[in-house]
Amino acid sequence: MGLALHRGNMLFSGYIFDVEGTLVDSVRQNLLSLQESLDDFGVTVPYNVLQLYSGLDGDQALQLVAPALDVAERKRLMEAKSKLYEAKYLRSVKAFTGVRDVFEALTKRGGRIALATDCKGPELKHYLSLLNVDDLIDSIACGDDVEHGKPDPRLVGLALRKLGVAAGQAVMIGDTPYDAEAAVGAGTAAAGLLTGGFAREALTEAGCFVVAGELCDLLTCLENESPRVVLLREAPPKAGPEKLG
Repeated sequence: MGLALHRGNMLFSGYIFDVEGTLVDSVRQNLLSLQESLDDFGVTVPYNVLQLYSGLDGDQALQLVAPALDVAERKRLMEAKSKLYEAKYLRSVKAFTGVRDVFEALTKRGGRIALATDCKGPELKHYLSLLNVDDLIDSIACGDDVEHGKPDPRLVGLALRKLGVAAGQAVMIGDTPYDAEAAVGAGTAAAGLLTGGFAREALTEAGCFVVAGELCDLLTCLENESPRVVLLREAPPKAGPEKLG
């Protein structure tokens, strides 16, 4: 029936991780910098409303929370937000506990790891310095590589191609429904973390087959997941006339 379910307790060959809110604790800082930038443009949006769109492609989020802004204004606002975030908030971001331990556990079992993140430039460079996992990452797809952020699946698809793992053998781990939607769109499984401020129900409804409280709980949650759920995401058999699905 395709690949073995647990290759040494490995459910997947490829693990694609979001960064902000998943590996580094940056959601609050990102939302506050966005809120301040909106204020500077004369747009007042409550924090809890911005939270609903945390992790969504920046331009799409602005179309929802500030529909009166035109394309050029949205672009200027996002540029201002990026500068404010880098100057005021970036240095306060910390890595979540246990990132290296999780990555080491996955690689020791034969897993390959990629990052798929909308962030880029100084932000990504700073996050990587916090994480100290460069030697464990096989590939990175970031905001410099694609035009649209999540839930557009192209970022996850690019990470898959760079990783060299079939979509049916990979899982995308993120903290927002938009990560899950991007994963589903790219044909991978989706796993969620509660570290981004979204409810468990929001993550499961977006496509997450498992949700962990935080990153250090992820491996246990993956290993305890029902095999019949994982079977749906396995590759078809290499031989024989019948194929799954």
